[in-house]
Amino acid sequence: MSETSRIPPERSVMQQRVEVLQEALPYIREFAGATIVIKYGGAAMTAPDLKASFARDVALLKLVGMNPVVVHGGGPDISRYSDRLGLEVRFVRGLRVTDAPTMELVKMVLVGKINKEIVAQLQVAGVSAVGLAGDDGGLIRAEKAEHEDADLGFVGRVERIDARVLEHLGDFVPVVASVGVGVDGQSYNINADTVAGALARALRARKVIFLTDVEGVFHDFADKGSLISECSRADVEGLIAGGTAGSGMIPKLQAVVDALRGGVEAAHIVDGRVPHSVLMELFTQDGVGTKVVQA
Repeated sequence: MSETSRIPPERSVMQQRVEVLQEALPYIREFAGATIVIKYGGAAMTAPDLKASFARDVALLKLVGMNPVVVHGGGPDISRYSDRLGLEVRFVRGLRVTDAPTMELVKMVLVGKINKEIVAQLQVAGVSAVGLAGDDGGLIRAEKAEHEDADLGFVGRVERIDARVLEHLGDFVPVVASVGVGVDGQSYNINADTVAGALARALRARKVIFLTDVEGVFHDFADKGSLISECSRADVEGLIAGGTAGSGMIPKLQAVVDALRGGVEAAHIVDGRVPHSVLMELFTQDGVGTKVVQA
């Protein structure tokens, strides 16, 4: 009988857990004290088990000494309530056309509902969290986004991030809704990927992570067997210019490019449909999505 076969099954499981912790330890040490911006979206925000696993992941990051910042949108919920209220749902290159009634709904859903739900989930997972939107402390100054194809209404672009309010939160995990405010007090609906990239730059984040409903970035988005595990900013710029990415992926890829141009060390696009994908991407050698680096 081999030495391995003498190990009781429960002991073998314990050894596997120890090996996982040993693999994670160098990364925990490396990222201690680092700011990690996480764009939370897709299926990870809708499936109860994924919502719980995401909250535990963020709690673990905080408890081992990192500084996670969560940025969220809420497109599916906004569309669902729009249908109930008879509001038109229309997108232009992945951006929601936002008239005045839709903007009012966006604020109610993102700030009043989803943001508070995420805060509550993090509290249950064992960390304190604070929900914020762009008008809190002047966090996200926005202006109307111009688009060559259409008037998007109250869709905004980030003009300026004032990160001071986040820097004074101490042990609290910030949860930021992707709503900005103009100099005149007008609210703007901003793509959450864009906000995540801008916050990562302003906070000098070590990493920015985008949760999505695909495995990562592909050489050819029509070929799901062409997943890229690691690439450069220039590679992503080439994908955008080449037009192979779908309209919903374009804001995400552009946010990756903008974050890296602003000095963020690396951006990660990972599959939020996989439980604990954030931890697997950060704390394992191979990761589970696409890592984008400067060069």
